[in-house]
Amino acid sequence: MPRALWSGAISFGLVNAPVRMYTAISEHNVHFNMLRAKDAERIHYRKVAGSSGREVSDEQIVKGYEVSDGEYIMLTEDEIAVARLEGDKVIEIHDFVAREEIDPIVLERTYYLGPAEGAERVYSLLAQALAESGLVGIATFVFHDRDQLACLREKDGALLLERMYFADEIRDSDGILPDRKRSVDKRELKLAVDLIERMKGTFDHSNYHDRYRERLMAVIDKKRKGKTITAPKAEKRDAPSDLMAALEASLSDAVERSKAKKPAAATRRKPAKAGTRKRTAKSTRKKTAK
Repeated sequence: MPRALWSGAISFGLVNAPVRMYTAISEHNVHFNMLRAKDAERIHYRKVAGSSGREVSDEQIVKGYEVSDGEYIMLTEDEIAVARLEGDKVIEIHDFVAREEIDPIVLERTYYLGPAEGAERVYSLLAQALAESGLVGIATFVFHDRDQLACLREKDGALLLERMYFADEIRDSDGILPDRKRSVDKRELKLAVDLIERMKGTFDHSNYHDRYRERLMAVIDKKRKGKTITAPKAEKRDAPSDLMAALEASLSDAVERSKAKKPAAATRRKPAKAGTRKRTAKSTRKKTAK
């Protein structure tokens, strides 16, 4: 049984569903330690005062907010606690909306919600009601000492809580898009749309894996065995000088790959009908008798 990160209750209307929150993600990152090159001794970081360089104990450290350059307001843990909300153990649903209304850019991290002991009935009711309605709940709750915005949805009978960024945390695209909108050649646009349609498929999550991690682990294995590691030359990818030719070549390649994916059975000859096989066998026997 996984360890719960948080426990509280989902509140919608006058209904409360006690739940426990569990992480839904298990990241497989490769972690490195910092070592001294000459003897592989671990490097440790100390908390030191900037002016003297002397180490400072945890008891001497307080939190401070910089209100202007070099000016800090120091707060104790008790003073910070004043900002914590009442009912910080409640996932309060404010609205139910269509999932399509939520731009994926606002989604941060996903958690599983499981029923607390004795709350299985109300948990199942909420999960099935969300599934039947096709809607998701927009909720707020307190986690890691801050107010969190979240989307509550159903998946395979389970409740999922997707943490969301607040609107003022999402940056706009100013300075990223071109200064002026370029006109698009209609022929190039048609080829691009045809290429997208040709590459269309269904999403199978298991088809994708962390290739960088696999390559990195292979490098580590070679290094451990004393083999020489040579870095490949980085490939530079520039925008095509002839966009039309690149689109045509890409479309042609996509067509060929699409043909190669077709089952081999589709290209086999159809088996002869039963009557045909019998006639063939009969005529063979006659020729043999002659």
